[in-house]
Amino acid sequence: MDLTLTEDQQLVQATARDFLARRSGAGGSELWKEIVELGWTGLAVPEAYGGVGSDLLDVCLVAEELGRAGVATPFAPTVAGASTIAAFGTEQQKQQWLPAVADGRTIAYAVGSDLVATPDHAIDGRVPFVPFAQEAADLLVITGASAALVDGDTPGITFERLDVVGNEPVHAVTFGAVSVGQQRFLSGRSTVDTAMAYATVLTCAEMVGGAQAVLDLTVEYAGQRRQFGRPIGAFQAVQHHCANMAIDLLGARFAAYEAAWRLGTGSDATIEVSTAKAVVSDAYERICALGHQVHGAIGFTAEHNLHRYLGHATAAALSFGDADFHLDRLATHLGL
Repeated sequence: MDLTLTEDQQLVQATARDFLARRSGAGGSELWKEIVELGWTGLAVPEAYGGVGSDLLDVCLVAEELGRAGVATPFAPTVAGASTIAAFGTEQQKQQWLPAVADGRTIAYAVGSDLVATPDHAIDGRVPFVPFAQEAADLLVITGASAALVDGDTPGITFERLDVVGNEPVHAVTFGAVSVGQQRFLSGRSTVDTAMAYATVLTCAEMVGGAQAVLDLTVEYAGQRRQFGRPIGAFQAVQHHCANMAIDLLGARFAAYEAAWRLGTGSDATIEVSTAKAVVSDAYERICALGHQVHGAIGFTAEHNLHRYLGHATAAALSFGDADFHLDRLATHLGL
């Protein structure tokens, strides 16, 4: 397995980085419109349905740059949903939804253990934390044993905005026996597992990008901030912090790339996906903690971007299962 980026992948990464460098911390509909115009939403959509048909690792490279720029967009859940539809949808479902995603229609993940899919194809229950729920056009509703793509404007769905850690808009979503229809359900238990795997890997990619930004900010600050007549980066303790951050980042990036590569081949990626989520979640939080130690008080101020990455690390670490959840999943899968 060689995870060295190809020239085309390096070009994708560089293009995304250059574009987002001028929009660090930005978000909203105007940014999303530009992302759609660049064709990023079509990366996970096969060419037959109006997309590019790129590998999952290519898509993750864009997600990584979005995380590095600190922008909050529904890119990850949207392309994860598109990948799921492309893999498990019927021909009718693919023709209905995939071209729309390529054109910018957004998807949010509503995953809840309290949700129930009734025999007459209705959904009932409440999901407490759904990023971009009210902003997304569709909700990929995962009940545990089934997955359905539901129009966000369907009668019976209500949204409650929550004040939570993180930079994304988050809502609690309630489904009041919402009639969905059989044609909106994706078939098979493996659909649920793969849909969660796609979202998990893309979240890991965003976290790797955020961790890279924290390391960059910290190294830059250590070279500028002066104490006792010299930059604080000249002190061994600060150098050790930066080195430990770089080591954590290297391991996190490799784990995320390996999971994206394995999942993109269509192989069983249970071990790689759970390993990546556990490793990246812990690494990102450690990198943020060390970044704050080097920055001191300035890192906690509203004027500095570091606190935004800390919020992202905290929220993303909990998304689609935290490190403990995935370590338990690994142990069960390995029979330990």
